Amino acid sequence: MALRKRTSRACRLEIALSLAAVFRAAPKTSQTFDRLSVESFANRAEMGAAAAVDIAAALKDRLAKQAGVRMVFAAAPSQADMLAALCEIPDIEWGRVTAFHMDEYIGLDPASSARFANWLDAHVFGRLPFAAVYRITPEPDAEVEVRDYAERLNEAPIDFVCLGIGVNGHIAFNDPPVADFNDPLDVKIVELDDICRQQQVDDDCFPDIASVPHHAITLTVPRLMRADRLFCIVPGAIKRDAVQKTLHGPLTTECPASILRSHPACTLYIEKESDPDA
Repeated sequence: MALRKRTSRACRLEIALSLAAVFRAAPKTSQTFDRLSVESFANRAEMGAAAAVDIAAALKDRLAKQAGVRMVFAAAPSQADMLAALCEIPDIEWGRVTAFHMDEYIGLDPASSARFANWLDAHVFGRLPFAAVYRITPEPDAEVEVRDYAERLNEAPIDFVCLGIGVNGHIAFNDPPVADFNDPLDVKIVELDDICRQQQVDDDCFPDIASVPHHAITLTVPRLMRADRLFCIVPGAIKRDAVQKTLHGPLTTECPASILRSHPACTLYIEKESDPDA
């Protein structure tokens, strides 16, 4: 009986997700800021599901044209709704997808649930049968890992990046003090600013700011921007000011996410609480 109930639930979920792919929730508004497409939804759930449907469609289209896909994932609570929906969408050949992630703390216990690789293992890497998953591993030598990870990323083009925006406008761990739109590096070690570190506490990833590491390994802004297509998912009232600066401010490293307006194929998904124009 329990097996039949689980199977029935799985069937209903597959049907619901198949319908979602056809009847994707329409955004309340669709706008373009420079080259950046922005879709605003009524709530976080609709936003995450719509982004997942779009990512799935892009994956299927790309896999129909080439042997494999290489994509980068952000690790953050802002991505949880999208990842949960993406993991349930059927008929994606994950065995032809190679996964990376975009940043990782230095000096954090490898077993910590706050470690980004572990968060992604729980939310996506451990749930889908990827062809390969490459995790940033700072131990035992972060400098060596920076070089090795950059080489791994550059073995072939990166097709897709799934990312968010920090409260200080960061993308990956490119905070305003260290972000460089012309960075010569693809991966580097950075010092996290206090606004970024406090966000990790506000996101319930750490009990207090003293527990948040001061340094991390991150993909740089140019490395992210070289990906063929970007999907940026940004829910929550705490991100409203960052979205405002991203869309309406100058292109400046004072708000690193503003550079997304120059990418030829980036979609920003926001919802009522994070939409500065709502």
